[in-house]
Amino acid sequence: MTQARPLSLITGASAGIGAAFARALAARGHDVVLTARRTERLETLATELRNTHNINATVLTSDLADAHAVEHLCSTLNERGLQVDWLINNAGYGVPGRFDANDWQVHADFLRVLVTAPTELAWRLIAGMRARGYGRIVNVASLAGHVPGSAGHTLYAASKAYMIKFSQSLALENQNIGVNVCALCPGFTRSEFHDVTGTRPLVSKMPDFMWQSAEDVVQEGIDAVERGDAVHVTGRFNRTVKSVFKLLPDRLALKLSARQSHRYRAQDSAH
Repeated sequence: MTQARPLSLITGASAGIGAAFARALAARGHDVVLTARRTERLETLATELRNTHNINATVLTSDLADAHAVEHLCSTLNERGLQVDWLINNAGYGVPGRFDANDWQVHADFLRVLVTAPTELAWRLIAGMRARGYGRIVNVASLAGHVPGSAGHTLYAASKAYMIKFSQSLALENQNIGVNVCALCPGFTRSEFHDVTGTRPLVSKMPDFMWQSAEDVVQEGIDAVERGDAVHVTGRFNRTVKSVFKLLPDRLALKLSARQSHRYRAQDSAH
């Protein structure tokens, strides 16, 4: 079956970068499948996109922390005859505080949402992209994946570093066959992320030049994956930060990260 329009699957589509991707891709004439945990928000966005862009918007509520969520999501797509051309692996959040201050289940759910689920989605969908000779995968990583880890949100930078390396390998495996893969690495982005993690009072003190809108991040991401960039850090400031840390000796970079992390990471006491 040949679809009349490209179809984009966006995870974490209920707010922030995910919702901005949905709006941008719908404006390009894509049908969209929106998935997240908040059905009401997804339905509101789907109605907006249908009315504004005259496209098909499908809502599939899913909690990617569920071990069977991705399999069920892809089975539903197959049952409806929907072939995904663009995969936007955007769902994510942060777990504030010291690593041992949270129950293991909290960390297990986090790793499933930020590492296992996006990897499985790519695995389940890329074969179809390869067979059709066309596909785009954007893995929303972070500038945090390029700089030393910091105290607090212990698994966040690690998960984003994984997504960067995974995207690079996947991009190389699929180059020259019409399937592009890109790790999109934003820095501070205006969204609900910091409200959910409880760090809004901290990051609200950061200067304006360090921030980007979700819409600007998304436009850079679309342009980057279309160009075939395997990794793209958004914004001039963030690219400068990445370059500086890349040039510093590891010990000095880690010390600098430790000195600055209290400005944007929620931390428990060290004892």
